[in-house]
Amino acid sequence: MQINIQRFDPDKDENPYMKTYTVDTSAFHGVMLLDALEYIKTALDDSLAIRRSCGGGVCGSDGMNVNGKNGLACQTLLKELPEKVTIYPMPGMPVIRDLVVDMSQFYQHYDSVEPYLQSDTSDLEAEQLQSEEDRAKLDGLYECIMCGCCTSACPSSWWNPDKFVGPQGLLTAARFVLDSRDDKRDERLENLSDKYRLYRCRGIFNCTNVCPKGLNPTAAIAELRVQQSEGYNEL
Repeated sequence: MQINIQRFDPDKDENPYMKTYTVDTSAFHGVMLLDALEYIKTALDDSLAIRRSCGGGVCGSDGMNVNGKNGLACQTLLKELPEKVTIYPMPGMPVIRDLVVDMSQFYQHYDSVEPYLQSDTSDLEAEQLQSEEDRAKLDGLYECIMCGCCTSACPSSWWNPDKFVGPQGLLTAARFVLDSRDDKRDERLENLSDKYRLYRCRGIFNCTNVCPKGLNPTAAIAELRVQQSEGYNEL
């Protein structure tokens, strides 16, 4: 298998370049692309910079662009890849080195939607219970692992990276707007009311197409717009 990887070390390189590695998949144990990348780093080129952690599709650390589509290396089966593989860092994010990108802006947008429950109840001596129906509203929203694949694939995030919250941040916002235990629904919707933070989405479903957890940020964004159109106090 030939694996072509975009390399860039800002301390040495003026521009990114491609480097090709010939990988014998029988030389290491493992069936995922992440295993091949670790083999390259261990046996062929220890200067390669990658980001990884759990290796099980939970931490979201190893997002990258593989043959033109964002995904997690630890969830990409080698047997499903062609003999020639091309890997780039996730687009739309500054490259720190090789396949490691700067996600600072991504986390700032996540933080801006206040991703935690906020209750006006001052004395909580017991759990805040939900009905099965209210709990079901959160399915498809809370499972996000913050890998950044969706936001990196979104042209609106490329065009307005500092203004548009992006698919991941808006998915998270919907998770709390729809949570029956949260008392700040109106404030959350107001936080997204300007023409950029929510309404730059063009509904092309790039985010949904690349999500490794099978989530649908486009649908969550549409639901936020419905909530705003129905008025802040009607839910």
